Amino acid sequence: MNTTLNGKVALVTGASSGIGEATALALSAAGARVAAGGRRADRLKLLADQAPGELLPLELDVTDQESVRAAVAQTVERFGALDILVNNAGVMLNGPIAGADTTQWTRMVETNLLGSMYAVHAALPHLLERRGIVVQVSSTSGRTASAYSGVYAATKFGINAFSESLRQEVTAQGVRVVVVEPGFVATELTTHITDPTMRAAARELAESMRTLRPEDIAAAVLYAATQPEHVAVNELLIRPTDQTRA
Repeated sequence: MNTTLNGKVALVTGASSGIGEATALALSAAGARVAAGGRRADRLKLLADQAPGELLPLELDVTDQESVRAAVAQTVERFGALDILVNNAGVMLNGPIAGADTTQWTRMVETNLLGSMYAVHAALPHLLERRGIVVQVSSTSGRTASAYSGVYAATKFGINAFSESLRQEVTAQGVRVVVVEPGFVATELTTHITDPTMRAAARELAESMRTLRPEDIAAAVLYAATQPEHVAVNELLIRPTDQTRA
């Protein structure tokens, strides 16, 4: 197995914190030239300073198709190609369906699902040219829905369905599609929750186990990305050992 990504170019969305940040650093350490996209430009600049290799910070809003297309174009303009797309940007705004603020539903669908679709659409011509890799960061919620996470789960189920359709369309052309489904990871994701009961429940759940770290998921992405071209790791389900539900 090739354990380096020398000569490869990666674009990571949602790279200003958590799994995206850790993945950008892991890919850079493996030799890839990395474009790191996110909404918080100040954090991305700090990330560029920390990266062991060349890292291009890109202000990116995945809900805006023009922003997504511009990020892909800037990546290719800077590095000359695009080999790996890591769709990681996401929000989790859990709460009951009854009485929900439906603007939060729209935000989750636009960020988690449509955002990843927009990125695939913009990047695919370059990935087909390079026989590249699409990594879709989904969730255990993309397999099992639970109360109070209905819309978040719907977006993750959607990512899984879209990814399988994409795989069937492009695998014969050498593009590999990887779905990574993390369980509970210690990131900022739960801090997005505005419902105080849900936020407290998420905090209590995190305190009840040894949670995954962003670096654990980054290592899984790196594993999939460094397989030989004839090997497609299509799905990686990763839970904390202590996680019993979902």
